[in-house]
Amino acid sequence: MPLAQIQEATRPDLASPQAREGMAKLVTNLFDRWGLDTAQQLQLLGMSPSSRAALGRYRQGRPLPDSRDLRDRVGLLLAVHKALGLLYPHNPNLKYGWVKRRNQAFDNRTPLETMIEQGIAGLARVARYLDYVRGV
Repeated sequence: MPLAQIQEATRPDLASPQAREGMAKLVTNLFDRWGLDTAQQLQLLGMSPSSRAALGRYRQGRPLPDSRDLRDRVGLLLAVHKALGLLYPHNPNLKYGWVKRRNQAFDNRTPLETMIEQGIAGLARVARYLDYVRGV
């Protein structure tokens, strides 16, 4: 079997309810570690302020909606988290507090402000920046 077929066969189906349930748990736990308020969480997920109740359901294990935009946002948020874990494995204060620290790379704004204000482009910008810092 060619390598491309093997990779496709072993790639998880991110649209499946089980995968979306796992992503919901991961991202809500990440939001807790980052100390984000409900409004910030909703903005990062690209959701309206009227979707507050949905966050509680995701926290309890309900799957995220089957939305490409939402999967992309969660994927970028988890990529930021992974990069910070690799950069600061022995410093949890920096690993979880980095998103709220001003950074010259983001015009002396915080990465969190960049991600919220610029939406998915800001999420990608922060993730790419961390990849650059890591030398990837």
